[in-house]
Amino acid sequence: MIFGRVKLSEARGAILAHNLKTTDRVLRKGALVDAAAYQMLEQAGYQEVTVARLEPGDVPEGEAAVTLGQALLTTGLRRSEDVHGRVNLYAETNGLLCINNAAVDQFNLIDESMTLATLAHRSVVAAGDMIATLKIIPFAVSFEAMAQATGLIAQAGPAFALRPFAPLQVGLILSELPQLKEAAIRSTITATRSRVESHGGSMLPALRTPHRTEELTAAILELHNQGAELILISGASAATDRLDVAPAAIIAAGGDITHFGMPVDPGNLICFGRLGGKHVVVLPGCARSPKLNGFDWVLDRIFAGEDVGRQAIAQMGAGGLLKEIETRPAPRALAQESGFGTAPKARPRIAGVVLAAGLSSRMAPFNKLLTVLPSGATMIAQVVDRVLSSTASPVIVVTGHQEEQIKAALAGRNVRFVYAPDYRDGMAASLRAGVAALSSGIGAALICLGDMPLLAPATLNRIIDAYDQAEGREIVLPIFDGQRGNPVLWGQRFFPALLGLSGDVGARQILHRHMEHVAEVNVESDEILRDFDSPEALATLQPVAVTLA
Repeated sequence: MIFGRVKLSEARGAILAHNLKTTDRVLRKGALVDAAAYQMLEQAGYQEVTVARLEPGDVPEGEAAVTLGQALLTTGLRRSEDVHGRVNLYAETNGLLCINNAAVDQFNLIDESMTLATLAHRSVVAAGDMIATLKIIPFAVSFEAMAQATGLIAQAGPAFALRPFAPLQVGLILSELPQLKEAAIRSTITATRSRVESHGGSMLPALRTPHRTEELTAAILELHNQGAELILISGASAATDRLDVAPAAIIAAGGDITHFGMPVDPGNLICFGRLGGKHVVVLPGCARSPKLNGFDWVLDRIFAGEDVGRQAIAQMGAGGLLKEIETRPAPRALAQESGFGTAPKARPRIAGVVLAAGLSSRMAPFNKLLTVLPSGATMIAQVVDRVLSSTASPVIVVTGHQEEQIKAALAGRNVRFVYAPDYRDGMAASLRAGVAALSSGIGAALICLGDMPLLAPATLNRIIDAYDQAEGREIVLPIFDGQRGNPVLWGQRFFPALLGLSGDVGARQILHRHMEHVAEVNVESDEILRDFDSPEALATLQPVAVTLA
C-alpha cells in the first residue's frame, strides 16, 4: 500500500486518508476518490490531499476484517458486518467466555495492521454481549500477513470458547446454632438463589439442620436423592479444616474432599467435595453477602461444566480476587488523595486493650496481677509484653485498683494507660473505659484479660489475622477442644454496644446477638482458657515467687 500526500489530479482511484469538508458535505475517511468525489474536492479548492493507494497483493480492510472475523467464529458466537475495517464478535447465549490468551498474543504480533481485542479470560457474558473486536488499522493488509493470520487460527485452535451455562438443579443446606440470627439465614438463602438463577439454574427447597455432622450428613443424602446436581452447604460456623463439621459430613455421606481453601480474597475458607460425581461445596462465610467473592468464580465454572480441581483452583491466585481492587462491585473506600493520586486503604488498625483494673477479690489482700511469675516478671507485665509482641497496635492498659502499682510494674513499656473511675462496678466498667479510649481510626480491638499470662503472641496474631470486615468476620474468638476462650476481638461496629455494658457479665450478651458475625479460631493449647484469679489456679504456675500487696 502506498500512502502519502499527492496532487489532487493524482488522487483519482485512491482512498481518502482523512475526513475532508467540501462545499455542501463531508467526504469521510476511507471514501474512494471517484469522479463525483474528485469534482467536490476540486470545487472546494483542494489542490493536494492525503490518500492511500492499494497495490497488487493488498487485501482491502473490509474484506480482511470479514475473512478473519469469520475464521475466528466458534460455537455460540456471531459476527457483525464490516464497518471501516472493524468486525465485532457477539455471544449468542449466556455462559463463561474462555480466551486462548497465547493465541490472541500471537495474532497481535503477526503484523501491526491487524488487531484483536477481547474480554478477559473467564468473563461471564450474556447473550448479545460483545466479546471481541477485530480492527484492521490501515486501509489494507498484505496477502502475506493475511496468510499468516489465517494459518495461525487454523493451527492454534479457537481463540475463544463460549461455554454455555447448564440449567443445574441446586440444593442448599444451612446449618444452625442457637445464637445464629434468622436474618443471617434469610440473607444467605436470598444471595444463593440470586446467584444460582443468574446462571440459569434452579433451587430445591433449602434444608435447615443443627450444626452437627450427623444431621448435615442426612441432609446431604436427602438432596442427593432428590436429584440435586450441585449441593451447597452454608455452615453456621465457617469450616477451618478438612475434618471440621461440614467437610466431615461430606465424607460420612460417602463423598470425598477434593480440595480445601482457595487463593482468593474474600473466599479463602471454601471446601470442595464430590458425591456420586456431583459437586458438594462448603461455602465461605462471605457467600452470605451478594458481594463478589471466590464462590462466584467457582459457581461460574461449575455451571459452565469446567473443572474446579486442585490445579484449576491453584491457578486462581495470580490476577485473582483481592478485596481492594476497584473492579469489584462494592470496592472499599480508597485512602484520601495525595499529590500523586490515590492509594488503597491499609488493613484497619487493631488495638490491644488489656483489662487490669479489677479488685482481685479472690486473691485479697494481694493483687493477682502483681504476682511475680517463674519468669521473674509480674503477671500483668508478662501479659502486656505478649500483647506488645503481637501485631496489635496501639496497646491500651485499663487501670483502676492499685493504679500506681500497676503502672510501676509496666514502667518503660510502650503502652497507654486509661483509668476506669468506676472499676469497682465490675468488668463492664473496664471494658467501657478501654473502648472509649480508642481513636476513630481503630478498626477493631483485641480485648485481653490481665490474668492470662500464658497467651502466646502467635495465638494473638492468629485471632487478629482472622478479622475481616468484608467477609463478615467481625467478632473473632479462640476455641480449644470445643471450648471458647479469651481474648476476643471486636470490630468497630460493636464499640457502641460495648460502651453500653454494665455489671460484671462482660460482652457475652452482645456475642450471642451477633453470631452471624462470629469467626472461631481453633488453637492447639489451653492457654486461651487459663486465667489465674485464685490461689488454687496460681498454684499451678509453681514455683511462684513473692506476691505484692
